[in-house]
Amino acid sequence: MTTKPKARKYNWRRKRQNAGTPDARADAISRIRKATQTANSATDAQPATDLDAVKREGLTGRQLRVARRLAQKNGLAATSDYDAVRLLREKGIDPFERANLLDLAADNKGSGRQTKDKITIQLPQTIKEVPQTLPGPELSPAQRREFEISEIQKDIARRRKRKLLALFARLAVFVFLPTFIVGLYFYRYATPMYASDSAFSILQADGAGASFGGFLAGTQYATAQDSVATQEFLESKDALIRLERDIGFAEIFKQEWIDPIQRLSPDATLEETYKLFTRMITIGYDPSDGIIRMEVAAPNPDIAVEISDRLLSYAEDTINGLTELKREDQMREALTSFELAQEERREAQEALIELQLQGALLDPENVIAGLRGRINLLETEIQEKELQLAALLDNLRPNKAKVDGVRADIARLNSVLAELNAEMLDVSEGENSLARLSVRIQMAQADLVARDMMLQTAMQQMETTRSEANRKVRYLTVSVNPVPSQEPSYPRKFENTILAFLLFAGIYLMISLTASVLREQVSS
Repeated sequence: MTTKPKARKYNWRRKRQNAGTPDARADAISRIRKATQTANSATDAQPATDLDAVKREGLTGRQLRVARRLAQKNGLAATSDYDAVRLLREKGIDPFERANLLDLAADNKGSGRQTKDKITIQLPQTIKEVPQTLPGPELSPAQRREFEISEIQKDIARRRKRKLLALFARLAVFVFLPTFIVGLYFYRYATPMYASDSAFSILQADGAGASFGGFLAGTQYATAQDSVATQEFLESKDALIRLERDIGFAEIFKQEWIDPIQRLSPDATLEETYKLFTRMITIGYDPSDGIIRMEVAAPNPDIAVEISDRLLSYAEDTINGLTELKREDQMREALTSFELAQEERREAQEALIELQLQGALLDPENVIAGLRGRINLLETEIQEKELQLAALLDNLRPNKAKVDGVRADIARLNSVLAELNAEMLDVSEGENSLARLSVRIQMAQADLVARDMMLQTAMQQMETTRSEANRKVRYLTVSVNPVPSQEPSYPRKFENTILAFLLFAGIYLMISLTASVLREQVSS
C-alpha cells in the first residue's frame, strides 16, 4: 500500500543557528525551491526506492527515527535512516502508514514497561534538562515558503541593523570624537590671535629708454623679479633673525598664557621658531597687479603692527640694497673707461707742454715762417741791388762812388743772407731742429685732440649709464599701512572645525576603501 509522502517539518532551531551566515541563507533559498518542487509533484509521485530520491523527499527527523525503529523491528540492517526507508519500501512496507506506526508505538510501550520493571529507581536523582526538539506543526508548502522567506528577510534586517550600529560606532570613534576634541580646542582653549594686514608694491623710476625693456616700464612685469625676491626675503630666516634681534620675536610666543600648541618652549631652537614664524606671517604676491600682501598674526594687536612695520622697513632696505648693487655694477665699467680716458688726455697734454718748453718757443712753425720771409726779402733786395749795379755799370763813365756803394750793399746783404741761411739750416736739420720739434708738437697736438674726443665720448657714455641706472631704481611704496585689529582674527573656530571633520572623514573613508579592497583580494 502506497501513501503520499508527508510534508517535511522545518527544524526552527537549526534555522536560527545557521541563518546568520551567507551560506545558510543560500541553502535556505535552495531548500525553498526544492520544497516547492517537491510540494507540487508530491500528489502525483510514487514512493521512491532510490537512496538519492529518498533524501530529496525532505523527510523530517521524526519520520526518519520511526523508519529506523521499524527497520530494526523487521530485522533490516540499515546503514542510515534514509537507507532504512529505502529497505522498508523495497520490502513492501510503508514506514509512514498509520497501522505500522500504531504497532510500533504498542511495542515501545510494552518494552518500556518491561524495562521499567527491571530498573530500580533511587531517589533523589538529578534531572537533566534535555533540549526540546519537538517537531513543528505541519505546514503547507506555500506557508512554509512564505515563512522561510520572512525568516530570511528578518535575518537580513537584523544583520543590516547590526552593520549600521557597527558603522555608527566606528564613525563615532574615528570621526565624531576627534572632531569634537578639535572643536573643543578651538572654542575653549585656543589663544586668540590678532591679524594686521598691509600691502605694498615695488615701482620703477619713470623715463625708461626706447629699448625693449622700456615697453615694460611702468607695468607689474618690470618689477616682478624684485617683488619675488622681496617676498622670499620676508619669508626667510634672515628676516626672523632681524626680528629676534630688534623686538625679541621668540619671547613674545613664550608667554605662559598662550595655549600649549601655539606657545614656544623655553629652550626652543631656531628651527622651531621659524616654523611658528611661517605660520604667523603670511605673504602673497599677485603678479596680475604687482602688489605684495602681508598678514601678521600675534597675541596682541600692537605687537602685530610693530612686526609689520619692522618687516616693511626690512623690505625697503633690501630693495635699496638691490638697487645700489645694480647701479654700482652698471657704473663701474663706465667710470673706469672715463678715468682711463681722462688719464690719457692728461698725459698727452703734458707731452705737448714738455715739447713746447723744450724749444723755448710756443710756435716753431711761426719762427720758421719768419726766417723764410726774411730770407726771401733779402734775396729780393740783393736782386734789386744787382740790377742797380748793372745799370750803373752800363754807363760809359760810371760813378765810382755809387758803384762802390751798391757793391758794398750787395756784399752786406749777401752776408746777412748767409747768416739767415745758416740759421735756417740749423733750424731745419739735426735732432733738436725746429722742424723736427714742430712735427713732434703737431703729433702731440693731434694726440691731444684724439684724447679730448675719447674723453668726451667716455663722459657721454658715463652720463648715459648713470641715466639708465637711475631709471632702474626701485622704490617700495606702501599702499595699505598696518592698523591694530580690535577683534581676534584667529582661530576661525567654525571653519577649522568643519575642516577637521572633513579631514577625519576623508581619512576614515580612505582606510575603509583600502580595507575593503584588501578583503576582496584576500577572499578572492
